[in-house]
Amino acid sequence: MKGLDATELKLSEVCRDNEKLRIDDGFFSKLVVLTQRRIEAMPHVRLGAAANVVRKGIFDINADAYTPTGVPFVRITNLRMGLIASDDLAFIPPAIHAAEHKTALRRGDIVLSKTAYPAASWVNLPECNTSQDTVAVRLSAAGRKQLRSGAVVAFFNSRHGLALMGRQFQGNVQLHLSLPDAKKLPIPIFSDALQKRLESSLIEADVLIVQSEDRLAAAEQTLLRALGLENWRPPEPLTYTRRASEVVTAHRIDAEYFAPRVSDLFKHLGLGGQTVRDVAPARCENFAPAGLGEFDYLEIGSLRSDGTITGERLLKSDAPSRATWFVHAGDVVTSTVRPLRRLSAIIAPEQDGFVASSGFLVLEPQTVPAEVLLTFLRLPPVCELMDLHTSASLYPAISERDLLNLPFPKLPTRTCDAIVQAVRSAHAARREAQSLLARAQHAVEIAIEQDEKTALAHLAG
Repeated sequence: MKGLDATELKLSEVCRDNEKLRIDDGFFSKLVVLTQRRIEAMPHVRLGAAANVVRKGIFDINADAYTPTGVPFVRITNLRMGLIASDDLAFIPPAIHAAEHKTALRRGDIVLSKTAYPAASWVNLPECNTSQDTVAVRLSAAGRKQLRSGAVVAFFNSRHGLALMGRQFQGNVQLHLSLPDAKKLPIPIFSDALQKRLESSLIEADVLIVQSEDRLAAAEQTLLRALGLENWRPPEPLTYTRRASEVVTAHRIDAEYFAPRVSDLFKHLGLGGQTVRDVAPARCENFAPAGLGEFDYLEIGSLRSDGTITGERLLKSDAPSRATWFVHAGDVVTSTVRPLRRLSAIIAPEQDGFVASSGFLVLEPQTVPAEVLLTFLRLPPVCELMDLHTSASLYPAISERDLLNLPFPKLPTRTCDAIVQAVRSAHAARREAQSLLARAQHAVEIAIEQDEKTALAHLAG
């Protein structure tokens, strides 16, 4: 069987820790079997033995219960990079949080994915609650004598931890992780020195991410201040009128479009008489997935809240029908679907030549820095303006024409320089955070495959 992804096992091995008598390849693939053997040959403890909380998140709740503020509600989409991501973070009322106190978590606890795919995050929030697609985990007093929660998360996000979690996922329509199977997951017990350093990496990364978010907020405030919108209080009269000629020209009759707040916003943004098209025309370089080979694909779901985006490598033969536009370094992509979500990003130098979804409009900044254009497109008042131009109900989208015709202000050089510096600093902090998290995960792999001394040296490097 050399070269095959096949595993030969004794019947006793097949039956061990296999109450459901699984015989599928996901449970017995060569990688997961070897990984299980490797971890169990080390000092280790089962998750269920080290935790006094291993519970499924809140079941009886839906989006109607979400509130603009309140207690953070962690969903599977927030489990990224080993920390709770603020992207699209929902909130629930304190009353629901109190009623569902059994799944309430605090800083330093752990959240695992329960549905679709394996993932784990260290809770970097003062408090939160969790959704039914996650597993809330808290180490017991005895467990904390053996394990640090940050080190546990670093392990679960390593190649070995993901393999072991993935082994326990099962199901036909959608894979899921049962609580009894989650409790069976083995966790290696590293030295306290290594565990402390692994957890410190997560804490340092969290600090950097907060710094990144603060710098992006500073860039937005700089732009709002320059536009006279920092403390904007738009007019909100109960009634208003418009000339019939204005309605005919706009080809619209909805009251929201002609509201005084919209006219006032156009005045603030229109100083200088230029449009988005004037400063950053659309790049329409078509991608044709012909022939063999691979390409890197950018889709809307890969956008981050900090104005960056990640790609996914695909075979050309598997290219989605929406893979449409080539992008180049310094371009800005913005989602035309549901613009209120503020989904825009700058294409990094290493992403030159990637392919973007047709759900994006690709803009080529020419007379404005990419960082300024990005900040402009993410401003809440601008996103509100874009939303007014959307059509359709299920997937409301703004047309390329309407987006390119949005007014774009002429800004002082000093303002542009401040925004560029803030955005670049924010993205640098985010990259450093990602590097810390990746280094921690790789250090776990080194400790398992080589030794802890080499792992500590890797973390120090």
